[in-house]
Amino acid sequence: MSNEPVKPVLEVRDLSIQFGATEVVSGLSFSLAAGEVLALVGESGSGKTQTALAVLGLSPPSAMVTGSIVFEGSPLPDHPAKRRALRGSRIALVPQDPMSSLNPYHMIGGQIAEVMTLHLGMTASRAKIRVLELLDAVGISDPKRVARSYAHQLSGGMRQRALIAMALAGEPRLIIADEPTTALDSIVQARILDLLGDTVKQFGLSILLISHNLAVVSRIANRVAVLYAGNLVEAAEAAELFAEPRHPYTKALIAAIPRLSEDAGLPRALPGTPPSGSAAGEAGCIFRQRCPVAIPQCRSVKPDWRLWNGHGAACHRVPEGEASRAA
Repeated sequence: MSNEPVKPVLEVRDLSIQFGATEVVSGLSFSLAAGEVLALVGESGSGKTQTALAVLGLSPPSAMVTGSIVFEGSPLPDHPAKRRALRGSRIALVPQDPMSSLNPYHMIGGQIAEVMTLHLGMTASRAKIRVLELLDAVGISDPKRVARSYAHQLSGGMRQRALIAMALAGEPRLIIADEPTTALDSIVQARILDLLGDTVKQFGLSILLISHNLAVVSRIANRVAVLYAGNLVEAAEAAELFAEPRHPYTKALIAAIPRLSEDAGLPRALPGTPPSGSAAGEAGCIFRQRCPVAIPQCRSVKPDWRLWNGHGAACHRVPEGEASRAA
């Protein structure tokens, strides 16, 4: 038996994404193990989707992307054709808008089958059979009808299930789920989240979940990485992060979650608005202008990353910890 450590499915190191003088992702590092759900959370503009686009090789031409992205032990290829070969097969995307992400001119079954014929070399007849198997696997009770339907004939929840089936069609190792429940009501949200959790167990894949909703994240994620204005400010096992958040921003996000208990009170909104990015190399803590516990040091000194048994945060108000940059 080999004693070598298992390599992560995805490893991102010191990722920075810059548009002109504005840095939308700053020195971000994290890894994702096989069979794990890692959530990147934060308000709009925190850099979550830009990180996902970088992993997919879909960053806009105007973006300057630096750092390293290693998938299954190898750096992501620079050649566009090789990147395209990975997308839809080894790395798949579940987009955030089920209402507009499906082609309105083609039946659902044909769109899913195309993934298998293109990436797996599957025959058309075998792909049709596999389409029904996948639609059944994602909880669609009448796969034949749905396979023959167009997008406008399905509800939002059914479309999202079809998109998950499409993501699974290429037999990926990694699924990037970008706000997969945004346009759905709370009951359908819960079903979709349970479905995503089941796919991890059934298909043995990993999920990078992009979300601004910590209530959604708490239902499915194993680990959580909190981003603010493109900076990683906290990362921990999900249960520990919700039980003992260390960064003021994480505490504010958790305080804003609506609760149904009688003594919960109203959610507490965080004053102000997040910046769309930061100036590259800017001094001080990026969260200082909205932080309720900021100290003078926060204005001029960028906080170090401090780690306690795998729970890390970047804040001057927390005690010194073991130096590390891995989420």
